[in-house]
Amino acid sequence: MLHIFLSNRPEKVRYGSTGWPVPGYEVELRAEAGGPVPLNADGTSEPGDLFIHGPSAAMMYWGNRQKTRDTFQGGWTKSGDKYVRNADGSYTYSGRSDDMLKVSGIYVSPFEVEATLVQHPAVLEAAVIGVPDAEGLTKTKAFVVRKAGATVTEDELKAFVKDRLAPYKYPRLIAFVDDLPKTATGKIQRFKLRDQEKAAG
Repeated sequence: MLHIFLSNRPEKVRYGSTGWPVPGYEVELRAEAGGPVPLNADGTSEPGDLFIHGPSAAMMYWGNRQKTRDTFQGGWTKSGDKYVRNADGSYTYSGRSDDMLKVSGIYVSPFEVEATLVQHPAVLEAAVIGVPDAEGLTKTKAFVVRKAGATVTEDELKAFVKDRLAPYKYPRLIAFVDDLPKTATGKIQRFKLRDQEKAAG
């Protein structure tokens, strides 16, 4: 988009959110079928793909026609991010569209589950991916690094997440690991965890 299009501002802040549309820009959350994500009675929404309309959008991806078609749609730009709308009109990031998990027909943000897990005093860091069960259904699996000297069980972490998020979002499987695969800049490489699970299966 080549410009900030969602932002908090000094006189208007919602902590944990990206903020509100910047003047001159429109944002819209769209469902998989392409239509707008409906608002709940309280003004909130379920996660949707974030589309932006504004004057600073790029024209295309150089030499990549398919990516251009997927991203630039009738004056709107598909960000590739999932967001939810809050009751006050601000927007909160839910994760990259490619990383979102569909569990029992409902989207689950790995980012949200990870952020909840690391609130536990025994957890240093966590990564969440989707793994298929014996029936081919997606289940959430968390890879958890405990803090030095700390102890916590799988059941304790599951209960901890259930107390803080909707029950369907808790990780069905938890693996305790010594470290997580990361890029040079410290970003968790979930694809390596997915590849690891495929190899093990």
